[in-house]
Amino acid sequence: MRVSEIMTKNPACCTPDSTLRDVARMMVEHDCGEIPVCEDRSGGGLVGVITDRDIVCRAVADGMDVNTTTADCCMTTPPVSASPDMSLDDVCSLMEENMIRRVPVVDESGCVCGIVSQADIACKANGYVIAEIVREVSKPTEDPSHVGTSSTR
Repeated sequence: MRVSEIMTKNPACCTPDSTLRDVARMMVEHDCGEIPVCEDRSGGGLVGVITDRDIVCRAVADGMDVNTTTADCCMTTPPVSASPDMSLDDVCSLMEENMIRRVPVVDESGCVCGIVSQADIACKANGYVIAEIVREVSKPTEDPSHVGTSSTR
């Protein structure tokens, strides 16, 4: 099975100058917990990712104003990404190695064409694959000061 068969196609994308409030609204509108951050809203030039946890742990908890703080202030860079032709096993390994629950999918022209989440995998893969990825991605970090960094997602 290939990533292109399980990914959510054409995810919402924001730009580095999008406000956190706008990013949060996109998450609500599209029922998702991660938005790829791209050079343009059409998905070109992936520069980072921002999760609901990034917004809470890196901005709200520090008292930042979500109406004026922009995505580039708390996004994770560099982004980890997959390709549409990557196998299910390879994308699971990528997610486990990077301890991430979602990964943007970038096509050969560098545009975001999809996103793969644990939920996408759960809907398509067998129970062993699902259990393995949840176990590996959910391991606690060794250093609690890294809460909210890419090593905890």
